[in-house]
Amino acid sequence: MISSSSNSQVKHIIKLNHKTKERRREKVFVTEGYKMFNEAPKDWILDVYVTQKFEQQHREELLEHHYEVVSDPIFSLMSDTLTPQGVLCVIRMPFYSLDDILGKESPLCMILEDLQDPGNLGTIMRTSEGAGVTGIILSKNTVDLFNPKTIRATMGSIYRIPYLYVEDLCSILTELRDRKITTFAAHLDGKHTYDREDYTGGTAFFIGNEGNGLSQKLSKEAGRLIRIPMEGNVESLNAAVASSILMYEAYRQRRKSYLTKS
Repeated sequence: MISSSSNSQVKHIIKLNHKTKERRREKVFVTEGYKMFNEAPKDWILDVYVTQKFEQQHREELLEHHYEVVSDPIFSLMSDTLTPQGVLCVIRMPFYSLDDILGKESPLCMILEDLQDPGNLGTIMRTSEGAGVTGIILSKNTVDLFNPKTIRATMGSIYRIPYLYVEDLCSILTELRDRKITTFAAHLDGKHTYDREDYTGGTAFFIGNEGNGLSQKLSKEAGRLIRIPMEGNVESLNAAVASSILMYEAYRQRRKSYLTKS
């Protein structure tokens, strides 16, 4: 049993939780909780750490893995949550290509520019899975997808939604056009409200930074500007909320089109 804070494995987990550079260097990330352990692809799991209580309750499931038992006080040090569930895993990062995101028929993707809130990014990924999004493309300055707070917010979708960080979002626009993917930017100057456009073909939604919105450069490159109507004195919506509205409108249209054809 690991019971010392000076243990090298304990120090390693703490470093992975707090340092983006370390995660990127090793190409791994940390997940916590039973759901994240249970849903992780088995060949992605590198290391598993559990408390004695978790081992006793889930002994059969743990037989598939090499694992280390950790004392409760030390497990709390390794954990990034206030109420640890007793299991923590080191996971191999997945890697995807642009074709993994855009290569399907009538792809639906989210393009995120410089988002900074881990919770927003995780929520967008989780909602993307629910709405049938084929993948997420992120600017290089967007918050780290493998930040522990982001990972928790994905609720397991991190294992199933393809993603790709790109140096310059504008550099992929030619690829989108070549694949006949229409780009829509959520923008206050949008000509049409979001529910007056057709998203049944290849579609990409641009979502901008929480504080500054979408950059002028990317806004100009969008095929169409759309707006989400709002009452009262509200000027803008949370990035994750706006993304959810757009994704589910696309999902509604595509589901209706599929049911009509059926």
